[in-house]
Amino acid sequence: IDLITAPEDHVDLGKFSLEKHQKIVIYKTAYYSFYLPVALAMYMCGIPHSATDDDDPYALARSILIPLGEYFQVQDDFLDFAAPPEVLGKVGTDIIDNKCSWCVNTALALASPAQRKVLDDNYGRKDPAAEARVKALYEELGLREKYAAYEEDAYRRIVGLIETIPEHPQAEPGQVTLKREVFKAFLDKIYKRQK
Repeated sequence: IDLITAPEDHVDLGKFSLEKHQKIVIYKTAYYSFYLPVALAMYMCGIPHSATDDDDPYALARSILIPLGEYFQVQDDFLDFAAPPEVLGKVGTDIIDNKCSWCVNTALALASPAQRKVLDDNYGRKDPAAEARVKALYEELGLREKYAAYEEDAYRRIVGLIETIPEHPQAEPGQVTLKREVFKAFLDKIYKRQK
């Protein structure tokens, strides 16, 4: 989806959307970076599947980890634009590399026709001046504030999902169950990260 939507050698912002970004993020980042490692650990610990999704620990873990992975990637996209290279540890290249990032998709959703022309004329160009024009437009559109609101909403939503994990005070000896604190630790590692 990513390569079809945003080939580095052909810029077409008409293919971009927040919905397409979400699909890319879910299947490119959330599954392999968040859900699959946890599901493998669960399997290796002997946590069994349940017959229905209503009480299946794998479905419950997935319902938390996919949104967590989405949040992580949106955060990564935002940091590529907003974090100084000395903090981020690298120079962000999403704009010049024609990435279908949260930032450009949010800008496209907010842009006036004149602002859209700035994006069409400058996004995905290997030109520092074009990149600076896109960054200035992101600032004009208030992407920092939009991201801050997104981050707080994502955090509250994920905390709410974590709280759906049943507490097992009477778990049988040797029985492995999902623990809220494990998922909370994952969230705490990325919440408000700067790099």
